[in-house]
Amino acid sequence: MKPAAPNPSSARRRGVDTLESREALTYFQPLEDREADQAPLNLKLIHRIAAYTRPYAARRNALFGLTFARGIQLPLLAWLIGQTINGPIAGRDWAGILWHAAAYAGLVLVMVATLFFRQRYALELGEAVARDMRADLFRKLTTLPMGFFARTRFGRIVSRMTSDIDAVRVGVQDVAFASTIQAVQMVVSGLLMAWYNWKLFSLMLPLLPIIWVLNQRYRREVTRRLRRVQETWSRLTSTLAESVSGIRVTQAFVRQEVNAGFFRKLVTLHAENNVGLARASAVFLPLLQMKSQLFLGLMALVGSYGALHGQGWLHMDAGDLVTFFFLANLFFEPVQVIGNQYNQALATMAGAERYFRLLDVEPEWTDAPSARPLPPVRGRVEFRQVHFEYEPGRPVLIDISFVAEPGQTVALVGPTGSGKTTLVALLQKFYLPTRGAVLVDGIDLREVTSDSLHAQMGSVLQSSFLFSGSVLDNIRLARPQATEAEVRATLRALDCLDWIEALPQGLHTQVGEKSSGLSAGQRQLICFARALLADPRIVVLDEATSAIDTVTEARLQRALEVLLRGRTAFVIAHRLSTIRRADLVLVLEHGRIVERGTHASLLAQDGVYARLYKQFVHGPDVGEAERGIRSAPAHVSG
Repeated sequence: MKPAAPNPSSARRRGVDTLESREALTYFQPLEDREADQAPLNLKLIHRIAAYTRPYAARRNALFGLTFARGIQLPLLAWLIGQTINGPIAGRDWAGILWHAAAYAGLVLVMVATLFFRQRYALELGEAVARDMRADLFRKLTTLPMGFFARTRFGRIVSRMTSDIDAVRVGVQDVAFASTIQAVQMVVSGLLMAWYNWKLFSLMLPLLPIIWVLNQRYRREVTRRLRRVQETWSRLTSTLAESVSGIRVTQAFVRQEVNAGFFRKLVTLHAENNVGLARASAVFLPLLQMKSQLFLGLMALVGSYGALHGQGWLHMDAGDLVTFFFLANLFFEPVQVIGNQYNQALATMAGAERYFRLLDVEPEWTDAPSARPLPPVRGRVEFRQVHFEYEPGRPVLIDISFVAEPGQTVALVGPTGSGKTTLVALLQKFYLPTRGAVLVDGIDLREVTSDSLHAQMGSVLQSSFLFSGSVLDNIRLARPQATEAEVRATLRALDCLDWIEALPQGLHTQVGEKSSGLSAGQRQLICFARALLADPRIVVLDEATSAIDTVTEARLQRALEVLLRGRTAFVIAHRLSTIRRADLVLVLEHGRIVERGTHASLLAQDGVYARLYKQFVHGPDVGEAERGIRSAPAHVSG
């Protein structure tokens, strides 16, 4: 349900499916998607990500230990090589050489084992964090009210659940620990170089400010370019999801080439942003490598002179010079690796920022802290001077008041946009009234928990949605503990068991959202069975408008009688037979109840309902009238 005639900004926000707004969405995302924290390595985000590792503290702590060990192993190998040159090799001690070689081999084996367990624990930790994040986000999505989904693009939700969480997973299992290894290696190598010859090591110090300036410049440029990549990727996935969902509309209006052009532009923009990011890295990393190679060349010149002719502080043993070369490489290598890891760190921060923004969404309303479970109800429903607005100043329902006694069937009739669907959404507590109250058995729905209300209410949607799974699973969705015998009894009561058993695997036949093997009428009958199995006191039904064959139509009418018998029912009616059966018919227009009564009494009034009736008196059902008046202007969405 969306408010009618939204302004352009709200149209973009709600993802209205017009070519103009789709083009705007392709290139101008809502502000919330383009906002970016200017401090890419956000300590608050890092802390929140780290909180997901707490349940796995033992593995995480072991991983940090392995990471530290891995960071000191290469500098130790360099030190061992220098000791071997200065000791056994210089003294021509073959036995000493063998002992040093054995120590070297042992250290290499320890390195291999360390690397194996570090990678294993890192992968396990990253997957565990991603699993928990996805579970938390899914749990959050299931608690958000309908208004959130009415204004949020499906593709954006998919992007948060997939690519953004994957970016965080890579950050946890790779960036955090790989960067720690490099930092430890850099510190240990620097300390060993200073210990060997602090004056030669001091020749390297003037390079550090240059490297720092380059890194700052690189960080700002990469941050800016990486944000562009993240934004265009989010837009690309959102547009793809919408295009697949709306493929029928695309083909029906022959918009394949137009939409393909939009998507091609978006893919091109994303590719250009990726190339820009690669160019920024291509400029920085060679400069950094050049600085390190210049130092190594200078060190080779000074160190070689010291080894051959040096005296005093300039003197160096050959083993020390070799060790110094190894350590210098181990010192500069992390600077370059961390530069590469920085790109992924930014992607992790961007993904985490988007993920937590969605996880932190505050619903427009929640059950009051004092809300209590709804006791078993008889089914008396009252709307008391109810007003409702999706947006301030844009009323959707105006002064709605009526009473439905237990067991009565209320048919809601009116043109598209009159407020019918919004009315039943308020009854189901998907929204709260702006003013007024909705009461069940005299209890204001604001005072009860939503779950306890839904437990006593059955719902059959016009779309007849089926989840992926068996027919049995879909019917038992309303009461998971129901036995197969109870499900069969329900189907028998609806006169559906025969054709269900005729399916390839009977009740265990696999179906899904598309349910290509089932007709529209069969899908709705399964939804009838789902609602009846729960034995609700109140039923909400939005009749399907699609054409159904005569035999299935007869089944639907018999099943509908069984479903509604003895229950308070609200039916968004599209069939004349349903309206004739109703105890109360409410005629809505522009968000108001303009007429009420029975089918016969409303015909006698010769008002709005009578005019609607005359439009389809020669047609098969009310659905024809609905389709006939949908072109009329409607200022309020229903």
